[in-house]
Amino acid sequence: MQRRTFLQVSAAAGFGALADQPMPMATLGKSGLRVSRFCLGGYHMAVRGEENAIRLIHRAIELGVNFFDSAHHYHKGLSDEIYGKALAGGLRHKVLLMSKAQLRDRDGAMRQLEETLRRMRTDYLDLWQCHEVSTQQEVDRILGPKGALEAFVQAKQQGKARHIGFTGHHDPAVHQRLLDAFDGWETVQHPVNLIDPHYLSFIRIVLPNIRKKGLGLLAMKTNAMGEISRNGIATVAECLRFAWSQDVDTVVSGVETVEQLEENVRVCKTLQKMSGEEIAALLERTRRGPFGSRIERYKKPESQA
Repeated sequence: MQRRTFLQVSAAAGFGALADQPMPMATLGKSGLRVSRFCLGGYHMAVRGEENAIRLIHRAIELGVNFFDSAHHYHKGLSDEIYGKALAGGLRHKVLLMSKAQLRDRDGAMRQLEETLRRMRTDYLDLWQCHEVSTQQEVDRILGPKGALEAFVQAKQQGKARHIGFTGHHDPAVHQRLLDAFDGWETVQHPVNLIDPHYLSFIRIVLPNIRKKGLGLLAMKTNAMGEISRNGIATVAECLRFAWSQDVDTVVSGVETVEQLEENVRVCKTLQKMSGEEIAALLERTRRGPFGSRIERYKKPESQA
């Protein structure tokens, strides 16, 4: 057998074995949902088009992933539509679907929910989240009269959203206020990565409060939208291993190819959590920089902090 053929066969065999390995699972806080510790990110999967995205979704299911992310505005609704196509024929009821709404008023958020349900070809979401809350002014609108919070409460009462939460990556103080303002949230999504502790840290400031309240925690931005690996700060595998070594339930990870998906799932399924000593050493290394909004570009700039 030629070397190239041997490597191709070996890779195929390895990926087959990967599908046979059990997927680590977690309970998503007080929602009670049993989710795979890897959640397929809904934006990146559609970057290379519909056919590729459907292939990613189906391969993820084969690998044991049961939790899938989307948002109303991802690719102007295309991500939601792709799930509707990919999960036809009974697959919808074998997975947990999450999507999000970015409008801050009640009627606007409800309209986005109805559009998402239609695009996804389902009559309910397993998790619906208030998307990318960034400023205190947005919180004022969400919590105020006819604000988006009323839509989230109503959607749960109507059974259109089994569980509700919120996301954001700009300012930990915004998360803290939303956490303290309403006891009905069941999940929170925020950045968890190996430079976050050095600037406006969600890990240090917000994560303990989430766990104190018994909410589910979804980690995102584990590679700071690619900036950590791109700047030579750490490898993708280090980023993922660090995130899964924190007190999180699942990591929402964006991938664009089946190969990237399989490698991320491989890290998840073979994970050996970092020890406290390893984490301390890693954070000491990353403290030397670069960090802050230069790398985590989605965070509030230092001039405004």
